[in-house]
Amino acid sequence: MRIDKFLNATNIVKRRTIAQDMCANNVVLINNTVAKSAKEVKVGDIITLQFLESQKRYKVLQIPTLKTIPKNLKHEYIKELP
Repeated sequence: MRIDKFLNATNIVKRRTIAQDMCANNVVLINNTVAKSAKEVKVGDIITLQFLESQKRYKVLQIPTLKTIPKNLKHEYIKELP
């Protein structure tokens, strides 16, 4: 699954266009490498979102098969890292 679709499907960002903009501005990293919006996500990858004063890291546990997942099942697909 593409990184922009993954960020949207797992409710990390609200819209896919926001995820695409984040990728275009080099805010999204996969395994410490800048990711384009078409980059494929695999189980075990570490996704880092760099903000102005902080960053958030997530580990991919599972790839969603649906366009969006319920928010209460988010923990089955990603794990937020410290």
